Amino acid sequence: MGAWIAVAIGGALGSLARHGVNHVVQTRWLTLRFPAGTVAVNLAGCLVIGLLAGLIASNRLTLGLYWREFIFVGVLGGFTTFSTFGLDTLTLAQSHSSTNAVLNVALQVIGGLLAVWAGYAIGLSRG
Repeated sequence: MGAWIAVAIGGALGSLARHGVNHVVQTRWLTLRFPAGTVAVNLAGCLVIGLLAGLIASNRLTLGLYWREFIFVGVLGGFTTFSTFGLDTLTLAQSHSSTNAVLNVALQVIGGLLAVWAGYAIGLSRG
């Protein structure tokens, strides 16, 4: 039961953080019809999960089961919602913004993979 509670609390915090970042990006920094808030959240989340995975793989960070559940499943799961990515892309495609739909997929998939790689490499490095 403890892992479920950890996930629930982490998910709530991650969702609140995601909403905050999305709101700031969409209302203050960009006026384009593009899901820039979702891009920012997903790239940041990919970088953080890559960094943590790299630190764990290099034995520079040890997390107990509940902490892993809290951070990876809860906080990051609530923060980086690729379901929103899918819905944003579908909405762009349906509104005849195919260029923005393709751009959205490219930025999030390629950028996310690069961010995970970068975070993992940083986590593995001995610094």
